[in-house]
Amino acid sequence: MKSIYLLFFPLLTCGVLSAQNPLKDTIVPSKGHIKEQLDSIKKEKVKIASDSAGNGNQPAKSRFIDTTKLNKYGDLLNDDPEFTKKTSVLTPALEVVGMSVVLNVVDRTVMHLEFANVDPHTWSRTLKAGFPWTNGWEWDQDRFGNNFLSHPMTGSFYFNAARANGFNFWQSAPIVFAGSYMWKIFGENGTPEREDLINTTVDGILLGETTYRLSSNILDDRTTGAERVFREIAAGLVDPIRGFNRLFQGKCTRRTNKEVYQKEPVNITFYAGVHAINNQTNHLLSGHNDEMLNIQLNYGNPFEVRSRKPFDFFRFRAELNFGVGRKVVDNITGYGVLLAKNYQWGKVAALLGGFQYYDYYDTKAFELSTTAFGPGLITKVPLGKTWSLYTNFHLAFAPFAGSSVGPVTDTTLYRDYRFAFGWQGKIESMINFGKIGTLTLLYYYYMIHAFDNTGKDESKVGTLGNNYISILKPRVTVHLYKNLSIGAEQTVYLNDHVDNGVQNLHFTQTEQRIFLMLYWDDPQRRQHYNL
Repeated sequence: MKSIYLLFFPLLTCGVLSAQNPLKDTIVPSKGHIKEQLDSIKKEKVKIASDSAGNGNQPAKSRFIDTTKLNKYGDLLNDDPEFTKKTSVLTPALEVVGMSVVLNVVDRTVMHLEFANVDPHTWSRTLKAGFPWTNGWEWDQDRFGNNFLSHPMTGSFYFNAARANGFNFWQSAPIVFAGSYMWKIFGENGTPEREDLINTTVDGILLGETTYRLSSNILDDRTTGAERVFREIAAGLVDPIRGFNRLFQGKCTRRTNKEVYQKEPVNITFYAGVHAINNQTNHLLSGHNDEMLNIQLNYGNPFEVRSRKPFDFFRFRAELNFGVGRKVVDNITGYGVLLAKNYQWGKVAALLGGFQYYDYYDTKAFELSTTAFGPGLITKVPLGKTWSLYTNFHLAFAPFAGSSVGPVTDTTLYRDYRFAFGWQGKIESMINFGKIGTLTLLYYYYMIHAFDNTGKDESKVGTLGNNYISILKPRVTVHLYKNLSIGAEQTVYLNDHVDNGVQNLHFTQTEQRIFLMLYWDDPQRRQHYNL
């Protein structure tokens, strides 16, 4: 259920991600009609800050625009420190401790999980475990989804305990590590496990910052009445820890006369249709058909010339499959910028920078998850008045990964994959034909080397060695009406396992998707990026 919640929050909140952010955003309470004032000054902001060049650059300078504080849409580049004051570090620390205590009590008394039975005797033993890279720690045997999806969600809660109390991205990161380390020592009675510490910390930071940013786009402390209630509830669903803090800090009812949160343009694309998974073969429709729901989210305009902070731009794509057993979350792929700079080469607009990547595949073909960092280049080339070519190039080192050897089952209770590290490369390209449709090609390549295969059933985990995984996804969409299109996507998985002294394994699987696509964004804050 945690995994499904993670993917469904855009569905719950897409209608409010566009918040009113006027260029001159101060309202006058004496005039009344707050919503009408917000709408009016928003229209004026769009008029003044529009980019007449049409290429994603900064608009012409004017006395109305302070580019050191605002983006091209008139939105704040940073949260207003007057209204997001930083607390003592004890505040998020106590929240993290409280979350861990509650989780342990639930695990012990409601779930009756043996590992949650802790006391001073277990603490005296786990405290002697030493550093995570010593023999006092181990690699655990938990299921794939538990290690690579559930733990990052917990880490995001730790992260946002700090973010919601005025800490920035870099200041919040150590809180996640401290919370994860504390849980392994005091929240469980077994030998502490390294991969939990890694996934909870690194991927928890990524997930925490994305949910914080999205909740900021929903919140608007200038609003009142039903709209305010709806925004607070929606933001709380996206970022529960921030919602908890707002409730006890009095921010849920606080009213300001100006915008106080950083916001960036957002677009969300929904795909709903049929997913055909073939039986380890290239033959079409040789397997079974399932219903699928795909959500793609883009945050920020990568082609706006401006300074960048971590996650001022990010994009994620996630897919749910129904009728395939427990593997409902088929895949999640995405990345966020850590540092970057914009360039303009003739007609080509580009963003070059360093990115953090999160890839998660829990398919019938294989299990693969990577935590990676590396350079990326995002480009846009105008092909006509309404046609554009978008192309992304990424190369990253994955210091930690999980990878199966071949086909897997969704019934195992223990680890059926190896812990690993490796490299990955991505090429994403799309031609947007305006009102006609789009043509997209995605190609991902992973070179994964296993370093631990010690499972409870070693025959299912496989040998050490290398996995070479290719994922090819051509996709076409045709516009039907307004923001509604119809589309089709082909997926080809190729997985080669190579190990000296062991017979090489080759696995191929193809999939087809036919879907209706609904595209949503705010036309007044459009970033013209929807790869």
